Amino acid sequence: MDTNLTETPIDLQKPELYLNRELSLLEFNKRVLAQANDDKVPLLERLNYLCISCSNLDEFFEVRVASVIQMAAIDPKAVGPDGLTPSEQLELIAVHAHQLVDEQYKVLNEILIPKLAKENIRFIRRKEWTEAQHKWLEAYFNDELLPILTPVGLDSAHPFPRILNKSLNFIIALTGKDAFGRNSGRAILQAPRALPRIIQLPAEEAAGGGANFVFLSSIIHAFVDQLFNGMSVKGCYQFRVTRNSDFFVDDDAIDDLLLAVEGELAMRNYGDEVRLEIDANCPDETVTFLLDRFEMTRDRLFLVDGPVNLNRIQEINDLIGRPDLKFPPFKPAVPQQLERSKDIFAAIRRHDILLHHPFESFSPVVEFIRQATVSSEVLAIKQTLYRTGADSPIVSALIKAARAGKVVTVVIELRARFDEKANIGLAAKLQEAAVHVVYGVVGYKTHAKMCLVLRREGKQLRNYVHLGTGNYHPKTAQIYTDYGLFSCDKELGEDVRRVFAQLTSLGKVTKLNKLLQSPFTLHSGLIEKIEREIRHAKNGKPAKIIIQVNAVVEEQSIQALYRASQAGVEVKLIVRGVCCLKPGVIGVSENIEVRSIIGRFLEHARVYAFENDGNREVYASSADLMNRNMFRRVEVCFPIESKRLQLRILQNLNLYLKDNTQAWLLQSDGSYQRLTKSDTEESVQAQSVLMNDLQ
Repeated sequence: MDTNLTETPIDLQKPELYLNRELSLLEFNKRVLAQANDDKVPLLERLNYLCISCSNLDEFFEVRVASVIQMAAIDPKAVGPDGLTPSEQLELIAVHAHQLVDEQYKVLNEILIPKLAKENIRFIRRKEWTEAQHKWLEAYFNDELLPILTPVGLDSAHPFPRILNKSLNFIIALTGKDAFGRNSGRAILQAPRALPRIIQLPAEEAAGGGANFVFLSSIIHAFVDQLFNGMSVKGCYQFRVTRNSDFFVDDDAIDDLLLAVEGELAMRNYGDEVRLEIDANCPDETVTFLLDRFEMTRDRLFLVDGPVNLNRIQEINDLIGRPDLKFPPFKPAVPQQLERSKDIFAAIRRHDILLHHPFESFSPVVEFIRQATVSSEVLAIKQTLYRTGADSPIVSALIKAARAGKVVTVVIELRARFDEKANIGLAAKLQEAAVHVVYGVVGYKTHAKMCLVLRREGKQLRNYVHLGTGNYHPKTAQIYTDYGLFSCDKELGEDVRRVFAQLTSLGKVTKLNKLLQSPFTLHSGLIEKIEREIRHAKNGKPAKIIIQVNAVVEEQSIQALYRASQAGVEVKLIVRGVCCLKPGVIGVSENIEVRSIIGRFLEHARVYAFENDGNREVYASSADLMNRNMFRRVEVCFPIESKRLQLRILQNLNLYLKDNTQAWLLQSDGSYQRLTKSDTEESVQAQSVLMNDLQ
């Protein structure tokens, strides 16, 4: 423990009690990268983890670093809960991000590429090409690349071109004069995004058998001189620029949210520069030239030994049929009560049904909406859509329902980051089918995961609901862990109906029976439940809190958890990513444990469990403990009231708390230590247990 605070009373707002959000996010990416360095993980999956860590880092710079840079310009003296100014944050981010990038390329070059080579999966460097390979690759360049590559010589008539966000580019050093007598000495070549970044050599050119790959950048380096007839290429160096990709929509100054989002999307590829990656072999003079062009300082420069975009290496997973180097196939289970009943509504009437994805299939959710589409008893379907994926079966079912004459209402969040374009297209597609489409509430993202089906059964109307912690996305449901609840509880159904009414009619907030909803009652409701545990502990009654979320950032929630620890409440936090709370601080948080599970599946569920003097309460939610979820989004937090389902979730949480294989414990200095079992302990891997138990 690095902090010892003994004064009484302790100021729970002291900066020493908070970890920096951005550095915590970098720590998460370190844990992801650690999977790429783990011999127990199948080799191609290790490569996949490396790519994920790089993709995560891209988004980190596009969104998080960009926002810190903006804050440094707008309010350089502003400080967060941790007391760091924007400039101080940027300095620390630069140190940790450079360490992470160095480790990424070390893992690639010194570990994964040699191990893949032993499995006859090779990345062939230019100096290693055989004569036959060189001939094939030259033909590939002439036939597939040369016709679409457009180099731009830099001179007064050809200024430095606009560089797309995260695109692959080359700066080329030239000598000699072109056909018009020009000699600027430099040219820029932009590689179209449609081009593959890795090219597989034909089997007959794969010396020694197996699968041989060549990076696109290597091919361009080898034959780039063919683009400059009569001139000499003295150097060719790849580079990539990351730009601010978060966009701003002024909620007070727009008449049409759709048009506003479309307008901002057009500018996303040309936001302010936040990072520059360049080939490590690039001469310093050229590096300086690029830095000057992009008006960037060296703390945001990354010199890399390999492709500037490691994400695209992920493509080989689809090109190689080596199941022995991947995770074993896994088929999600279907709950018995749904397998036994063809009528999903009848099954829900018998009792609430809980789904735990991906251990249990997402197909019942699709089937729920499909049956609603074809059922003559169904009058209306209402649903929120945040991320759905292309060609979603859920969207197809909603369109069929609307065309069948049912009242279908869909709340689409246009500002789901990096899915904005897809959601605009989705909105148009649904509107063409006469679906009532609304875009939520201006100023608040609609992040709640809800579906309501209204049926006429005899003389009564009954609401059936599905509430989830994750998106209505069949593909991500195969790799994200989430909970989904089916219920026809009258009060719960009425609550969901009222929330939809708020979203579509602009009516005032109405009191809900069972749901907690942000931005109205969710934050205060959770704080009150924490305070109730504090009262129980002070009165000598059973008190315990278990929370599983993606992030813990919001200050008042952290302070409430600190007070709970001080009162003797046992607090267990399972936090996948960012955590700004410091565990293990004497007098403040010694009763708080924070662990992160990094495994085959991405932990995405949000669960809030309270002992409550033996009268346990368990809630699942779409919301993390973050300011945006509590105050700037429409979220729902729904109770799991069935004792049977409560017990199941609590058993799952306790399984995660016993994990000694994929768990990392947060230390009070912000670092994480991976748990290792002792020689006498039995190995526990929570995700594997859940996979096996549900087969």
